[in-house]
Amino acid sequence: MTARIGVVTFPGSLDDRDTQRAIRLAGAEPVALWHKDKNLHQADAVVLPGGFSYGDYLRAGAISRFSPVMETVIEQAKAGLPVLGICNGFQILTEAHLLPGGMLGNDHLHFICRDQKLRVENADTAWTADYESGQEIHIPLKNMDGRYVADQHTLDELEAEGRVAFRYLDFNPNGSLNDIAGITNAAGNVVGLMPHPEHAVEPLIGSGRTDGLPFFTSILKKLVNV
Repeated sequence: MTARIGVVTFPGSLDDRDTQRAIRLAGAEPVALWHKDKNLHQADAVVLPGGFSYGDYLRAGAISRFSPVMETVIEQAKAGLPVLGICNGFQILTEAHLLPGGMLGNDHLHFICRDQKLRVENADTAWTADYESGQEIHIPLKNMDGRYVADQHTLDELEAEGRVAFRYLDFNPNGSLNDIAGITNAAGNVVGLMPHPEHAVEPLIGSGRTDGLPFFTSILKKLVNV
């Protein structure tokens, strides 16, 4: 069985091809999905990639949430389909209410691009099983609206249930509450994070590390074992 992982392209997506390459390097088959097509074309999992979909008008991810493909993604995610949202994809997942909270502009009001140190907080999701809880990794980060916010009840719930998937270490690059870099839903099939694992899959490009590759090997093992 060759796992098929769909990558949605929205108007303004920038990292869809990079994500497809990461999927291929992990040993799965990338499937290009177009935002106007509701059909997921037999994809076993879906990635919403980074970029500036619809120019980030209104709010980052606010328009993409209503793209036709998202109707199917939302329905299937609630039924257990693994979904990963990277940067703009994370923003879309919060707008679609597949993940709680929301994203605001960076507290310093500037675009930031850097190699970011993270700690893996939850290695039990469909997308993080090839990590170990407590593991420290370096993943490239690039965003303008990366500040994760939520009300106190939601934050308490995320912390109590172990649903903070990744946390910023050494430096909080955007003012995210509780240093949150990524979260998961209760079922563990939907994960969103601001840093870009697809840019850390080969030693000669991106960060020069392969710390991001386990995202894609994790989901591959999950799908093959199902």
